[in-house]
Amino acid sequence: MAFNRDRDRDGDGDKRGGGNFTRRRKFCRFKAEGVKEIDYKDLKTLQAYVGETGKIVPSRITGTSNLYQRQLTTAIKRARFLALLPYVVR
Repeated sequence: MAFNRDRDRDGDGDKRGGGNFTRRRKFCRFKAEGVKEIDYKDLKTLQAYVGETGKIVPSRITGTSNLYQRQLTTAIKRARFLALLPYVVR
């Protein structure tokens, strides 16, 4: 039984299925707020950049700039070492 994988699903002429989805532009939250340095004691901010499994979310996902991603990584690692953040979320 064969089927056509190249069919036009939504009828708009292109081969890809989908609708009118526009991806939101990523931006660095720390640059926008004018943060000078990320502190390891600011747990609310740090938890936003740690995933469900406890891994640090990469900058390509969050949109964080290189400078702040390095500071963020260091702050998360310090908070983990001081037992302010867990290494693994269960």
